[in-house]
Parts: sequence; structure tokens; C-alpha cells
Amino acid sequence: MTAPKPVAAAPKAPALPGAKEMVSLRIDRDVLEHFQAEGPGWQDRMNAALRKAAGL
Repeated sequence: MTAPKPVAAAPKAPALPGAKEMVSLRIDRDVLEHFQAEGPGWQDRMNAALRKAAGL
């Protein structure tokens, strides 16, 4: 008897340039306060810091 073949995962849709993904993320309070301290745009600043840390 043979095992059934694994079902291939559906291919991901190509990402749109500049598209953002909504996620839930747990971070330390002091990290959040650091990014929020400069006012609006804190999410963009956090994203930029994460991209830099990831080497992107």
C-alpha cells in the first residue's frame, strides 16, 4: 500500500509593490513607547527599523 501524495500548498499571490500586511505583534512596552514618542508615522518608522535589522 502506498501513502497518499502530500497536497502541494497553493502558490502565494504575487505581492503588490508597497502593499502592507496587517499583523498582530507583541512587543515590549518601552519599544512601543520609543517609536510612538515621535508622533504620527511610528508604524512606518518601526517598519523601517525592522527592514534594516532584517538586512532588506
